[in-house]
Amino acid sequence: MYYVYVLQSEKDGKNYTGFTHNLKQRFEEHQRGRVESTKERRPLKIIYYEASTDQADALHRKKYLKTAHGKRYLRQRLKSYFMG
Repeated sequence: MYYVYVLQSEKDGKNYTGFTHNLKQRFEEHQRGRVESTKERRPLKIIYYEASTDQADALHRKKYLKTAHGKRYLRQRLKSYFMG
């Protein structure tokens, strides 16, 4: 399986979108500060993820979620999370 995930920094409230084949291990790497782009933004929490059996599909989805349309989709999908 391949995963596209969105983390939210509890420090600055900003989101990070990533891709991996092992979600648990990758999240632990983020939490331990082993990922350069998020190490200064810890602590982090997973707010969204999708699974795919095809790597190309997952990478395409990651790229989409980073676009303005993708960010809008996430806000709508997680509306109750962001509002509550």
